[in-house]
Amino acid sequence: MQQFYLAQVNIAKRLAPMDDPIMQDFVNNVDRINAIADNSDGFIWRLQDEDKDEVAQVFQDDSIIVNISVWKNLEALFNYTYKSGHVEIFKRKKEWFSKIEMSHMAFWYIPKGDIPTLQDAKHKLDYLNENGSSPYAFTFKDKFSITDFLNYKPLKQI
Repeated sequence: MQQFYLAQVNIAKRLAPMDDPIMQDFVNNVDRINAIADNSDGFIWRLQDEDKDEVAQVFQDDSIIVNISVWKNLEALFNYTYKSGHVEIFKRKKEWFSKIEMSHMAFWYIPKGDIPTLQDAKHKLDYLNENGSSPYAFTFKDKFSITDFLNYKPLKQI
């Protein structure tokens, strides 16, 4: 049987350019937070050194930053997000990022060995925002399993 992992995207809209003093404390913690992710149980892969121009083009906004990663399962991602040193920075997000009026994160299952692209991530966010949560694209609020995903028959063309 084919094995699947969980992909995730989250986006944030910066309050200022990354070299602005407002963003300094966030920038100073990026390497530490990435190291926590890299060393977390269940971590598989994360987008590194994304092309800023491509992000701006795909998301049509040069103030958007994107995080894409792959995890062994939803529990591993949850533990990193809410039960590791990441939570300290997560709680401070209003210091550096403005509120986005749509879903800013999405999860989906991918076959083991696949790597999600910026276009994949944008598609999943758009789908979630247009159609709501389903096994095709979801959040922590709706914990769909791999079985749910494999049995999913969308009502609408994906």
